[in-house]
Order: sequence, then structure tokens, then C-alpha cells
Amino acid sequence: MIYAANLKCNHTRKSFKEYGTKLSSALNGESVLVFPPFCALSEDKFKFTQGVQNFYPCDNGSFTGEIGADMIDEFGITTVLIGHSERRALGESDVLLKAKFDFAKSKNWDIIYCIGEDDITHMNGSTKEFLSEQLENIDLEYENLIIAYEPIWAIGTGKSASVEVISGVLEFMSSKCNAPLLYGGSVNEKNISDISQIPNCDGVLVGTASWDVENFIKLIKA
Repeated sequence: MIYAANLKCNHTRKSFKEYGTKLSSALNGESVLVFPPFCALSEDKFKFTQGVQNFYPCDNGSFTGEIGADMIDEFGITTVLIGHSERRALGESDVLLKAKFDFAKSKNWDIIYCIGEDDITHMNGSTKEFLSEQLENIDLEYENLIIAYEPIWAIGTGKSASVEVISGVLEFMSSKCNAPLLYGGSVNEKNISDISQIPNCDGVLVGTASWDVENFIKLIKA
């Protein structure tokens, strides 16, 4: 079971150091990935893998405000998040997402690639077609790929998709690729047990419930 924490725009370098220390002391071999803000990354050695939430497909260059591979390499980080709906909402196009994926692949980085539909697509019953189009953008045979299904209508709303919906989507996705599959969307301590037992669910991508380290630890232990 993979537990991935997206801390989004939360935590400073000081608070993440405390977060990492507490989380490490509570872990006992679990597979845990944490994506803090870039400015909060730590050079400390933890029992979990640090990843970056965002990057630009370059080593360095004239790209004001962007994060290049040289900066990521300085922390020894090889795990990246691509395609999160909140990045897409800020204007990241399919063209940019493909460029990011191809660049990360050229670096042999581990990629968590996020896909998910909005509420209208969900209600129209077009989820599988929509997700298929998103998956066409990447190399599904890439060996270091993890795919996270995050229905936009469930992210940060406190309303997780039902077990039936998640199961159906992950079964469909498993027919498209052999990559490990995660579910994300209001995952918390109360529903993690049911979600973890869904066939084809190899883990979770946790947002709000991971921001407080004690809550995240309880979720992992649950």
C-alpha cells in the first residue's frame, strides 16, 4: 500500500522539518511519499520519500519563477507529481503536461501522474472516455509510472467517491496499463480502510488529511 501526501501550499521549511521527524519516527516499513512545497524541502534523511509538486521541463535557463532539474537534483529527489487538477486549473495544458512527462521520463524519475473528471463529466457518465483521453498523453509502459485517479468533484470537498465508483474506475484503468493505481479525493482516517480493500487500489494520494502529521499518521495506521 502506497501512502502519498500532497501538502500543497502548506508548511514552511521549519514546520516540514518537524513534520518529517514525527512522521519518520512513526513509520515501520510503510511505503510513504510526501510532496511538500519546494521551499520546504529538507536535506534531512527521513524514512519516507520526498517528491516535488511541480517543476518545469528544463535543467535550468531563462524561465522566471520555475523549478528546474538542477534544483531538484540538489536535494537528491527523483519523484515528481504531474497533472494534478489544481495545476491543470492554473493553465497547464496537455502539451505542457506531455513535455513534463517526457522530460521526467528522460531523467528516469518516478512519476505520479494525476487524472480525474469534473462533476459534469461524472454525472454525464463519461468518466471512462474522459480518463482515456488524459491517458493518451503519456507513455503507459513507462516502468516508473504511478497513476492517481482523483475525481475533481471529490478533491477537498470532504465527499469521497463511493467504493463502487472507485472500484469501477480502477478496474477500467487496470485494463489500460500495468502501473500501480492510487485513489485520491477526500481520503481520510474514516474511509481509508474501505478504500484500501478495493481491488486494483495500490494506495492513496492524500491532500487535506495529510497536512497535519498526526492526522496522516493515524490514517496510515488505520
